[in-house]
Amino acid sequence: MPRREAGVEIKKKESKITGILKLLLKLVITALCFWYIATKIDFGNALNALLKANWIFLFIALLFFVLSKILSAFRLNIYFRNIKLWLPEWTNIKLYWLGMFYNLFLPGAISGDAYKVILLNRRYKISYKKTSSAVLLDRFSGVLALGVILCIYGIIVLGNYKYDVLLIFLAVLAFAGFYFVIRFLFKSFLRSFFPTFFWALGVQLSQVICVYFILLSLGIPLTQHDWIFIFLMAAVISILPISLGGGLGTREVVFAEGARFFLLNPQTGVTISLLFYLLTVIGSIWGLYYHFHDPLRDVPGDSDSVTGA
Repeated sequence: MPRREAGVEIKKKESKITGILKLLLKLVITALCFWYIATKIDFGNALNALLKANWIFLFIALLFFVLSKILSAFRLNIYFRNIKLWLPEWTNIKLYWLGMFYNLFLPGAISGDAYKVILLNRRYKISYKKTSSAVLLDRFSGVLALGVILCIYGIIVLGNYKYDVLLIFLAVLAFAGFYFVIRFLFKSFLRSFFPTFFWALGVQLSQVICVYFILLSLGIPLTQHDWIFIFLMAAVISILPISLGGGLGTREVVFAEGARFFLLNPQTGVTISLLFYLLTVIGSIWGLYYHFHDPLRDVPGDSDSVTGA
């Protein structure tokens, strides 16, 4: 076997081993999180509360969750246009839904973001660098909007002048920092900074409304904004790729401990978290269809017609 081919084979084996180790680590962390939660709450009571939830409000919550993902797909397509990749909106939504399925159900294989990059490169011969930059900045714009809304709810629920000043400072710093990163490192995406930020705000606000309807389904007063602050904190933690299913386990720990901090019921917090995860599963599982039906099959396969070259 030539030395070059042998090197490629070694790299593939190392990549597989790394993937397996990452999956095992996520399994261990998720298991530890649920073990910890089990020592703090009664899962039987949490399940009983879940079953008694108002399913009409949960259905409305699901609609807002789905809306948030559609808005996310629109936001991503703005970045794709910056690299002259002109995907029809519906095609991009199907591709996005496939990525959601991969992120949630195939954590040990390839992430949804990485799969989108690979698929677009294979189909339209667009460089990994361009598509990766678009997907990465899309993620960052979502995190920025999440951080801004988190700071707003922090000011509402913490009620401390020092915290208010710190949160405002952090929000301004994050906004300015992201802007200058794009301006100096990703200039071709600069014109999309403000449009994508406002789309990202729409995404995060849709998910906040989703959680409000989860609260309604459990008979919790909407004036308890502490739950929204906890949810936003959990959303930040779930971004870290350290557990299965996009934050399963870690999100529940944040809800339980956040509830204790605000003198709320940790069992209720875990129930809210599990209901949101259930809606995420229901909203993402439809991407399985596009695993077997190419979401890009309805658009031309040559790069010129798609990139507008």
